[in-house]
Amino acid sequence: MGIDPGLTRMGMGVVEGDVGKPLRLVDVNVIRTSSTLAVPTRLVTIEKGVDAWIEEHQPDAVAIERVFARSDVSTVMGTAQASGIAMVCAARRGIPVALHTPSEVKAAVSGNGRADKAQVGAMVTRILRLDAMPKPADAADALALAITHIWRGGAQARIDAALAAAGSRQARPPSQARPPSQARPTARRGIS
Repeated sequence: MGIDPGLTRMGMGVVEGDVGKPLRLVDVNVIRTSSTLAVPTRLVTIEKGVDAWIEEHQPDAVAIERVFARSDVSTVMGTAQASGIAMVCAARRGIPVALHTPSEVKAAVSGNGRADKAQVGAMVTRILRLDAMPKPADAADALALAITHIWRGGAQARIDAALAAAGSRQARPPSQARPPSQARPTARRGIS
């Protein structure tokens, strides 16, 4: 599940798939809150919406855009608050949370870390084989986050598993270690 955090518009997208296989759009939506409401009320609306989506879709992981400094402090604060709510919703259920920078997401889906919103939306449309670009841009950005996490998170999970397996072989007590003549050859996997 990808989340593009925002206090006014919070993009959420669920993508299913695996590295090296076609990805499939499961669902996409935007939680909206009115700027006329008090911030705590807006955060409660966001929390309820994210919670409902996590409950409905049961994601394996939640990928959230990493908040970065902009010149407008009020925008950064609202985005950071919404991001924190999303993290709490996932953590409450024990779902792993990953943060991806905007340039990392742009590079993953378009090949260009400086791609504009239209380019990212067009690539999301192509990758997920959609008939039309998801609107608004927050929805496309959430899907791009989910795609990035599958592609990059999947590769990282394989690396972590390989390191853990190598560590468990090394951690075997000497009494259980095999002499070199009895050692089983290990298959070498390609890690991308």
